[in-house]
Amino acid sequence: MKKLVLVALAALSLAACTPREERIATGAGLGAAGGALIGGLAAGSAGGALAGAAIGGVGGAIIADVTRPKTTKKCWWNAQGNKVCKYYPNN
Repeated sequence: MKKLVLVALAALSLAACTPREERIATGAGLGAAGGALIGGLAAGSAGGALAGAAIGGVGGAIIADVTRPKTTKKCWWNAQGNKVCKYYPNN
């Protein structure tokens, strides 16, 4: 059962299209797994694990989105041999 859950979480995190969506899906998966563990241990029932997974999944997705990098740094060498870097916003 544990292997099936891990495979399902990995598949969901890989199903995202953009890096931002991948980050959110991974955060949601990790939050849901942690929440299910804590909720199951605290309540001692499957209902507690489900509630913990739901709360942890939402919290993990929110935290993953809020903490994402806001810019991407791209560098290259110009014709004079100087390193040039620019910052581009992530959407």
